[in-house]
Amino acid sequence: MRAFAIGVHWIRYNRDAIATLMISPRPWKRFTLFALLGLMLSLLISCAPGPSSSESDDGRAEVEFWTMQLQPEYNDYFNEVIETFESENPELKIRWVDVPWSAMQTRILSAVSANKAPDVVNLNPDFASQLASQDAWLNLNDKISEEVRSQYLPNIWKATTLGDKSFGFPWYLTSRIAIYNEDLLEQAGVDKPPTTYAELAQVAKQVKEKTGKYAFFVTAVPEDSGELLESFVQMGVELLDDQGKAAFNSPEGKAAFQYWTDLYQQGLLPPEVITEGHRQAVQLYQSGQAAILTSSPQFLKSISTNAPDIAKVSVPAPQISGESGKTNVAAMNLLVPSGTDQPEAALKFAQFVTNPENQLTFAKAANVLPSTQSSLADPYFSEVPTDASALDKGRVISASQMETAEVLIPVVEDVKKLQKIIYTNLQEAMLDKKSVDQAVADAEKEWNQEVSG
Repeated sequence: MRAFAIGVHWIRYNRDAIATLMISPRPWKRFTLFALLGLMLSLLISCAPGPSSSESDDGRAEVEFWTMQLQPEYNDYFNEVIETFESENPELKIRWVDVPWSAMQTRILSAVSANKAPDVVNLNPDFASQLASQDAWLNLNDKISEEVRSQYLPNIWKATTLGDKSFGFPWYLTSRIAIYNEDLLEQAGVDKPPTTYAELAQVAKQVKEKTGKYAFFVTAVPEDSGELLESFVQMGVELLDDQGKAAFNSPEGKAAFQYWTDLYQQGLLPPEVITEGHRQAVQLYQSGQAAILTSSPQFLKSISTNAPDIAKVSVPAPQISGESGKTNVAAMNLLVPSGTDQPEAALKFAQFVTNPENQLTFAKAANVLPSTQSSLADPYFSEVPTDASALDKGRVISASQMETAEVLIPVVEDVKKLQKIIYTNLQEAMLDKKSVDQAVADAEKEWNQEVSG
């Protein structure tokens, strides 16, 4: 029954994407297609075989481990981790499968629905929470000791909790920084990069007036980055209440809607923010048409490769925030599907991969941040070398934000629908099709109908 529920949830969660593939505009044909999809999925699940053999050729119990687009760059690291784990647990064998980023959601949904999920899988909290609501993952509450749990950063552990159930081990992290073009800011008469959204609005005006270019780009495309939605939380907006109902129809929520609407209508945001995703922000920055790019520190390396002249004038700075002072962090987790027939072995391996020692090694190799407290305390994340590169400085700045960093978007079922509802109504306000008050009220109504239905 769980597999069937997950399959139905997948269709419900992705119905907008499915609809875009339809040729016929007729409502009855769309309904028929959904009915057929539901029937086909239920037949597939009812006929699906049970879990495949979890025994390796040499008779050892096998743990299947899926990661997301980490081969071939980190083959040496994972091969060493697996070899060490197997030497300490000779009765176990790890089979590592790396899945392309774009294919992971489809593959894990299919695997879970068909009762053929891996034993350990790497996902982000946003997507993992969609299946956590269907009990797809082992509940770690009674399987992990408080001693183990306390190794991880509390705010990051919280991001792997839905309701009162912990569904995953925190793994590696990234926290945005601001990367700014010091030449462009100097031309605009800006002495230091903005640290708050209030300062950002003023810088946006100066850059446009003095250079004709834009200070920055943030996408309002519903299916793209959640950065704009995170900015609401940083501005002090409570998105949802304890019952999961909309809480953003508030003075703070209206002020956030008004902030982005004003910037757009005053010509201080590129007009394509409503049609193009975060990739456009990268293109504008690397071509010298935008003064500030918000991204992870490791992106400084890409700028050096793709736009060496821009890299020479690129300087890392702390993440822009609001009155709350909160900073964003993006997390990756390791999860153990509840259908595994190797729960103890899977838990042991997931805990091993995410222990402080292995997290520190991987964070250094991949230029990311660890989610374990003792790993983050390593001098590598706090001391800037005398010959520090922009990448070194960006890493230290990013790590310093972890004291206030959290996953800003709430871990709730259908959180991507919340983003779509807010972005769609914000676009209506930006295009002057609705007042800000109406846009906020309509978004509130749509979300509450969603959670009530």
